[in-house]
Amino acid sequence: MADTTPLGLVETQVARLFTADDPLRLTGGATLGPVDVAYETYGTLSPDRDNAVFICHALTGDAHAAGFHEGAKRPGWWDNLIGPGRPLDTDRFFVICANLIGGCQGSTGPSSIDPATGRAYGLDFPLLDMADFVAVHRALLAHLGIDRLLAALGGSLGGMQVLEWALRYPEQLTSAAVVAASSRLTAQNIAFSAVARRAIMDDPDFRDGRYLEAGVVPRLGLRTARMMAHITYLSEDAFSEKFGRTPHPDRDKPGFGIDFAVESYLDHQGRVFLERFDALSYLYLSRVMDYFDPFSRPDAVAGIAADPVRFLVMSFDTDWRFSTDHSRRIVKHLEHARQPVSFRDIPSHWGHDSFLLPVPRYHDTLRAWFDRALREGL
Repeated sequence: MADTTPLGLVETQVARLFTADDPLRLTGGATLGPVDVAYETYGTLSPDRDNAVFICHALTGDAHAAGFHEGAKRPGWWDNLIGPGRPLDTDRFFVICANLIGGCQGSTGPSSIDPATGRAYGLDFPLLDMADFVAVHRALLAHLGIDRLLAALGGSLGGMQVLEWALRYPEQLTSAAVVAASSRLTAQNIAFSAVARRAIMDDPDFRDGRYLEAGVVPRLGLRTARMMAHITYLSEDAFSEKFGRTPHPDRDKPGFGIDFAVESYLDHQGRVFLERFDALSYLYLSRVMDYFDPFSRPDAVAGIAADPVRFLVMSFDTDWRFSTDHSRRIVKHLEHARQPVSFRDIPSHWGHDSFLLPVPRYHDTLRAWFDRALREGL
């Protein structure tokens, strides 16, 4: 595919941030080492190292947020937001995006080799916490020689990471943008993830998490998990506009195959997902979201009370996965802590996926917020 993004070709790098002798100490008590992290950077770090913005990705994202790789089929997942002249303008900002620990796109995760056994960790990989994600992000910053961020930005699970980072280490952030996220999942949200994980683990090819050794992949379960999740990412209006009740063009008579266009779309999303994501990573990363509840900590706002962070919290009016009420709850806690917080509920008929799309009012808000962060942060 031709290079059509403002950033052009980009390269993913890998850093070893922890070793067996100097391991990552996880919130749950386990240690992990070595730990490799895949990351990309865009733009130029200023001489004073004060224009850095960290991007935290969502559940199935990766380090490739913008630009093209050689041979890539599509640009980075947030290419519409990042680049010269875009809301996150790389002519002015130095942007960093890293693949999460526990992921499967270059960072250490459950499909990585356990040095103690010489085989993939599988379900022996330790459970993770949102604080562990932040610990690795901070280690990457240290690796890059950056002490403080001008801003951190994330949507969905990415927004949760930003919130955790701001609450635990406010001295490291000037500004924080939390988009289409939650500080505590509802029972319904936990239920969606529970069904997705069950589909994966009940697949005969899951093999108790040892499927890589058997040379198989729990394709049916992972595909079903992705199809179900994708339904929750779009609003009913979005599905109606894109598909309505349009029959699939190859349907010859009613049956139990793919009869409608929407069924074909979901089947495609599930199959494409198999090419880029690992079933174990889906289990581990989704479980972190279930347990995230930072404001339940007695000292949750003590840090930001002493060292305020400028917050932007954004939601979308048709997002029913993480509805506006989730964002309002975050805002309420921050206001009670007397934090400088701006809140915007953006009209968009695309549902939860709106945070990935070039919704004009959304991008205009982020552009103005980044402009202000640069003016006031330097």
